[in-house]
Amino acid sequence: MKKLIRTAAVAAVTALALAGCGGGGASTSSNVTPTGEIKPREISWLLSRPADGAVINIMKKLAGDYAKDHPGFSLNLITTPDRPSYIQKLETLAAANKLPELFDTDATPFAQQLAKQGKMVDAEKLLKTLNVYDNYRPAALDYQRFDDRSLYMIPFQFELEFIWYNKALLQKAGVSAPKSLDDIPAMCTSLRKAGITPIAIDGQDQWPLERYVAYQPFREAGPDFIQKLKKGEAKFSDPAGQKTVEWLAALGKAKCFQDGFSSQGYSDAQNQFTSGKAAMYNIGTWELPSLATDKLNPAVRNDIDFITLPTTEGSATAANEFVSPSGIGMAVNAKTYDPLVSDFLKFALEKYPAEYAATGALSPTTNVKTAIPANATPLYTKAVQKADGLGDQQAMPWDTQLDPTTNGRLQQELVLLVQGDITPEQFTSTMDSTVAQNAPKFFK
Repeated sequence: MKKLIRTAAVAAVTALALAGCGGGGASTSSNVTPTGEIKPREISWLLSRPADGAVINIMKKLAGDYAKDHPGFSLNLITTPDRPSYIQKLETLAAANKLPELFDTDATPFAQQLAKQGKMVDAEKLLKTLNVYDNYRPAALDYQRFDDRSLYMIPFQFELEFIWYNKALLQKAGVSAPKSLDDIPAMCTSLRKAGITPIAIDGQDQWPLERYVAYQPFREAGPDFIQKLKKGEAKFSDPAGQKTVEWLAALGKAKCFQDGFSSQGYSDAQNQFTSGKAAMYNIGTWELPSLATDKLNPAVRNDIDFITLPTTEGSATAANEFVSPSGIGMAVNAKTYDPLVSDFLKFALEKYPAEYAATGALSPTTNVKTAIPANATPLYTKAVQKADGLGDQQAMPWDTQLDPTTNGRLQQELVLLVQGDITPEQFTSTMDSTVAQNAPKFFK
């Protein structure tokens, strides 16, 4: 199935390149102030978000409110939460020049193709024209930017990723929360000796393990390493690359992850940590309701704490710089951008932050305050407050950066490396060859 998806992605990229900018339309990517009469109709949003999540529920409500003053308006939400299936649908529609008025996308090379061909509205100009740009967190916007710093996606979320840990289990093993990434393998060894699973991880979905490969290079060389690696301008055989390869092999040798992790999913990993069977768990603030409220198992509730991504000796990045994603962004189709779409976005983007913050989530803007739930533990407030002291750099998830073929191979090879099925040398050789074969032609 993954091979079919990657093949479809490559075919879509090729078709998109051949299609060029397509035939006319209501707007170009630079026209963010369309003029004319607002004519209510149904507009569509192609989404890759949980159907019962806060983003969709709030936008449904706001669309209903807007329709009260604009009879005939409706927002059709086309939801495909499964990301691989969604990407295939997005790229197929884009190649056929049939994208709806609004659509979700990460800041991928494919999305940048769309932007360069004038198929997406310039989001920075749009937000500034709507007088809401200055409300957004710089980190939330930066996560959506392409390599050239252009902005074509609007964030609807903002998350911080932490390493959660069980103080009682660490104490039982005679260890403390790691101060450096380099401390983790030895910590895992001590936990294993004490009969404790060190780290719970969702191995089935692959992206959680891929987070780990990004950590050492981000500390060693900053965000530049992945920007160069994905284009074939850096290698895993480079110092920053070798640092992460050797570290990942060490994590595997120390049996840091639960036995059989590659066949265990999201809920499996979460249950291992929340039931007190695993000492650590790497996850974002989207799980605050499960980890920092009275929903958390009372047996472990008072033992849970978190740290931000540990640094290393001589780190190029600071402790307040780590993974802080703003989720998949929303792009605006330049071809169908007209006075109605513009007016609805102005209405929705002004009201959305307050509605979203009221759910207890971190807003992508700073002009509203997150409502701390009545059943929250002190950790909830502590986690939310971390958003106010972020540094200027952030660690980007590699699955949104690499070309599809390289990313698929990396996910496979990471599991083999951590399981000890291949050596660091074999991993390095395979991945450097994969990058060399795929990156230059994908990023040309």
